Amino acid sequence: MRVELSGVTLDVEVSGEGPAVLLIHGFPDSHRLWRHQVPALTAAGFRCVTPTLRGFGASDRPEGGPEAYHPAKHVGDLLEVLARLEIDRFHVVGHDWGSGVAQGLAQFVPDRVASATLMSVGDIAAVLGAGWEQRQRLWHVTMFQHEGLSEEWLSREDFANLREMLGEHPDVEAVLEPLRAPGALTAALNIYRAGLPIEAQLAAPPVLPPLSVPVMGVWSTGDRFLTERQMTDTGAHVSGPWRYERVEDAGHWFPLDQPEKVNELLLSFLKENG
Repeated sequence: MRVELSGVTLDVEVSGEGPAVLLIHGFPDSHRLWRHQVPALTAAGFRCVTPTLRGFGASDRPEGGPEAYHPAKHVGDLLEVLARLEIDRFHVVGHDWGSGVAQGLAQFVPDRVASATLMSVGDIAAVLGAGWEQRQRLWHVTMFQHEGLSEEWLSREDFANLREMLGEHPDVEAVLEPLRAPGALTAALNIYRAGLPIEAQLAAPPVLPPLSVPVMGVWSTGDRFLTERQMTDTGAHVSGPWRYERVEDAGHWFPLDQPEKVNELLLSFLKENG
């Protein structure tokens, strides 16, 4: 469905009945990232809300430069979606940048978040403090800051460089297609420009209140962008119950690579936390 909000219209899929689970994708995906999880969750008695974030897929791409895509804007969008659906309490699951947005929700409305599942990306302080190997793996985050230059480099020769970066993504052609529209690649990159500008990458890791909700961190052994350390260190930034799981034989996009394992972990954790 198309959900018209106060500042943007989002493409949102809603299915099932029961306790609500908000599933948030990252770069450069859409709500289709969760297509293997939604049937399993709805069959188990959960109501799934899977939005496509502003700037991605079929959702709107507002003007206004990077600030229009700050992670706080995504948090506001999703709270508005939940209000339209009359959902008060919910579980939140996020992958990649979706994990960052999930953490923002857990920080902003902890009394409404039954649990938070963070996939691939852990706490920002844990990521920035995870050492030189992690910094090397995030070289692309710095490159993405250069508007115009990064768009040209990524899209050159039919997106050859972005294809190489996405590498093992099972849906590479499907996620590239929306990026061909005028302004779409810039909109998708703006979450990096607003959320992790160069000055934030060079500064000391931010000191944020610990997550007080039950948190499960999930990392995959084949992730080329994130180290295991940044996820295991995330436990130090959680004051509520903390659970860590690793998914073997999977790359960065492990909800697609290992759907049965991911579904098993999600159902276990969601049921643990009501």
